[in-house]
Amino acid sequence: MYMLIGGTIALIVVIVVVLLLLVFIISGYNALVKLRNRVRNSWSQIDVQLKRRFDLIPNLVETVKGYASHEKGIFEQFAEARKMYAGAAKSGSVAEAAEAEKGLSGALGRLLMVQEQYPDLKANDNFRDLMAQLKDTEDKISYSRQFYNDTVMKYNNKTEIFPSNIIAGMFKFTRAEFFEVDSEEERKAVKVSF
Repeated sequence: MYMLIGGTIALIVVIVVVLLLLVFIISGYNALVKLRNRVRNSWSQIDVQLKRRFDLIPNLVETVKGYASHEKGIFEQFAEARKMYAGAAKSGSVAEAAEAEKGLSGALGRLLMVQEQYPDLKANDNFRDLMAQLKDTEDKISYSRQFYNDTVMKYNNKTEIFPSNIIAGMFKFTRAEFFEVDSEEERKAVKVSF
């Protein structure tokens, strides 16, 4: 009788431990999936804003073209950056998108320098409206990048901190890439002045 009660208690303890382990694995897995999906969502928010920027800038470029037809290099640099971004969007590579954005920022910087050379351009209503939209887009991109990197940090922490790293390893959750700025020039804010 003592043996039967002891065996029953041991069986109950084993079942409880197994159930607790299953609950731990399931909740850890679900937390990792939620964070991975937040990383993907926050990247898509950056992608939306970058796309908006790439769609907005051709209008700005066309407005400037009439004033600065000899600034052909800017337009070529912008076209190359747009092509790089399209490739990055297809591959989903954060690093490639950051590189494309660096090219766009350079072209945009040169474009903004052109406005200083043409005072009439600053007075153009279309140009001012486009510049306001561009500033708004730049603010949204900045916020989206910050949110993305915060989300990546939470996700990467979850995949690396014990004991969730065990679950991450079991189910092949890998580190996400931060959206990083490599060059000092790119760290400077794009100057938008009127």
